[in-house]
Amino acid sequence: MFTIGDFARHGRVSVRMLRHYDATGLLRPAHVDPATGYRHYAAAQLSRLNRIIALKELGFTLQQVRDIVDDKVGTEELRGMLRLRRAELEATVAAAAARLVQVEARLRSIESEGHMPTNDVVIKTLPAVRVAELTATAAGFDPQDIGPVITPLYKELFRRLDAAGITPTGPGVAYYEDAPEGGGAVTVHAAVQVSAPLRDGADLRILDLPPVDQAATIVHRGPMDAVVPTAQALAHWIDGNGYRSAGYPREISLECPENRDEWVTELQAPVVQI
Repeated sequence: MFTIGDFARHGRVSVRMLRHYDATGLLRPAHVDPATGYRHYAAAQLSRLNRIIALKELGFTLQQVRDIVDDKVGTEELRGMLRLRRAELEATVAAAAARLVQVEARLRSIESEGHMPTNDVVIKTLPAVRVAELTATAAGFDPQDIGPVITPLYKELFRRLDAAGITPTGPGVAYYEDAPEGGGAVTVHAAVQVSAPLRDGADLRILDLPPVDQAATIVHRGPMDAVVPTAQALAHWIDGNGYRSAGYPREISLECPENRDEWVTELQAPVVQI
């Protein structure tokens, strides 16, 4: 038997926590001295303590923990609870990783202030191009709003093209416009170049994007969730060279290997000389 202090040390928890578990009935001492009221624990109780701590770390409430360790939850139900919690934790980790990428991109923009590259920007005339596309709405133009929308759109687009027997003839072309509902929402167009006839079906739309007289273009290397420094370098060039923006930039996927760090994308921002 161990005193509460010794048991806390062996279990790597606080005495205060053990007292709380006793008060809530989650982990009672093996023996309480009737004269002194001192709590004593058995080594075998470390197993229950470990389960309690693990389940708490997974985000279960104390009542859920009690039901699980008291065998009030069946094996299949427990598996389902654990799978659901794992999915929630994975989503949280993924969201945190995405936010970290955005913070790093903003930091790179801040660090490069005052010495933005300008020699990589090229003014081009963009010809009309035929594309097949699917569209959806994103909450905003922030990369973390666009990414979760455009990625599944492209997966579905290529699935539908394959089902229709249409082979892409050129790179992907992502473009954007303000959504009709306003509030900063953006209509996302996930498109790819094709040579198929025009169509406006419910499952797939094929249209001709109009030509653009002047576009300021710059090449971005790396994943699109880290595009902020490149996009802002382009903005600095536009502002400093006698142009004004005339709409959202198109994103032309020049290279899309499996490793997203090796992606090559050209940003094509419509501009007007002033």
